[in-house]
Amino acid sequence: MYKILSIRCTILLVAMLFISSFLLRAQSTKVPGIVVDYVPASTKTFIGSPSICRLPDGKLVASHDYFGPASNEHEQASTALFQSSNNGKSWEKVSLIQGQFWSNLFVHQGLLYLMGTWKHHGNLIIRRSADGGNTWTEPTSNKSGLLREGEYHTAPMPMLIHNNRIWRAIEYAKSESKLWGLRYSAMMISAPVNADLLEASSWTTTNFLSHNPTYLDGKFRGWIEGNAVLTPDGKLVDYLRVSSTEKGREQAAIVNISEDGLNASFDPATGFLDFEGGAKKFSIRYDPKSKLYWTICNRTSSEFKNLDAGSVRNQLVIKSSPDLKKWTVHQLLLSHPDVLKHGFQYIDWQFDGNNIIYLSRTAWDDEEGGADNYHNANYLTFHRIAHFRRLKHRSISNN
Repeated sequence: MYKILSIRCTILLVAMLFISSFLLRAQSTKVPGIVVDYVPASTKTFIGSPSICRLPDGKLVASHDYFGPASNEHEQASTALFQSSNNGKSWEKVSLIQGQFWSNLFVHQGLLYLMGTWKHHGNLIIRRSADGGNTWTEPTSNKSGLLREGEYHTAPMPMLIHNNRIWRAIEYAKSESKLWGLRYSAMMISAPVNADLLEASSWTTTNFLSHNPTYLDGKFRGWIEGNAVLTPDGKLVDYLRVSSTEKGREQAAIVNISEDGLNASFDPATGFLDFEGGAKKFSIRYDPKSKLYWTICNRTSSEFKNLDAGSVRNQLVIKSSPDLKKWTVHQLLLSHPDVLKHGFQYIDWQFDGNNIIYLSRTAWDDEEGGADNYHNANYLTFHRIAHFRRLKHRSISNN
């Protein structure tokens, strides 16, 4: 009798341990947020360039491109489009664009646009959709969206309306040096708000500011992924991510743009500023209601200050500033203790009433062993920050 009970107890214990192990594994692999798309690392293709916006009819649209050794990013890159009709609870893939990379979605005068490059360091192009992203124009000429031929770099960066023009920061990428960072030059492009945005002649470009090895006492590695931003005193600037060789410190750069959109200038004595998360891509937008600039970025916690800041993407925070100089970190949004195979990065976000909605290029666990690494993400995830303006009364330590 006791032997039978002992066997039954052993079977029950083994079953409980199996169930517990299964639940723990399921919990550890549960991806934060709502999954929009998933590409396993075994495909050697990774998720890049998240972008999101809301259509006039209320639907949400999201996009991402594909990069990695098995992708066609260097020949004719691909970008996938998704729609959500239930406010982000679920998503449906509606189109796949051949010849689109490093691109941002935006709505202008009721129509959806997608602006970026043709491929990795390719022509600067723009497409338009009249049906919410199901079909798109083809940038085959300077009359239909081929804005500039050559080598360009960008990411899903904000569009800015100012002085009856629409503005966007980009980087010129043709250089004698083919090294990352060194090849990138800061610049801005703009067009009248009522112009045909598919016409190359509608767009005006500034001069471009090349990499200068003397900046930051010789520690400057490059600037990329700039934001078109209007300062509190009404001046237009390109607010850029900065890469440097200095460990434990992150910075941004502010390039001045003339009102006519023709001249970009930079003073290295005053143009660099300390910016937590500045070594990774970030987007800045101004909220008139709170009278604050907001951004979502990756901070580098104290235990990882000895690493290259650009490679630390395991903590995501939201912060704000009244003047683009002094920033307050309000809340830790997403976090994982591992920096090698986990990351929440290349955040694209939008104000959405009292909320902020955002997409993350997320490197996370899955049943195949997780992401290739922190950078080569396997998920596109959707998130919401409810009543974000209430956060302005909160702050957390930058460490």
